[in-house]
Amino acid sequence: MRTVHTEFFYAASPERLWTLATSYDALSRVMAGLVEFDGLPEGRTRTGQKIHVEISLFGKLPKQPYDMDVLECDDSRMILRSSEQGAGVKSWRHTMMVTPAPGGSRLCDTIEIDAGLLTPAFALWAKYLYGARHKPRQRLLEEGSY
Repeated sequence: MRTVHTEFFYAASPERLWTLATSYDALSRVMAGLVEFDGLPEGRTRTGQKIHVEISLFGKLPKQPYDMDVLECDDSRMILRSSEQGAGVKSWRHTMMVTPAPGGSRLCDTIEIDAGLLTPAFALWAKYLYGARHKPRQRLLEEGSY
């Protein structure tokens, strides 16, 4: 098991950032070019959702099944917890929180990963992947899309 933590500041209200961070449309847009999703639902994340998608890294590698159970998506506390697995991962437990910060807000992701012997490689991928979401999110906020 490895734990990855990322934290980024955004010059936007916590409510705007939370809306963006829990939107499936925004997820697809911020991951474009890195991960393509087939079967991603519309709308926003909701507690109790069970999602089955096919993912393709870079839109080029063969599609792999991936499952996500949304354990908690609390709009008032701005916290999301999910349990995920698939595409070589035994367990991917994700907690995302949005909190107020001077001049904007902060988004923190904590991911606990178990992928057997490949856990160190998946931890590096997670650190890169969650970091890569920052600039596209900033662009969407600046455009006023969210």
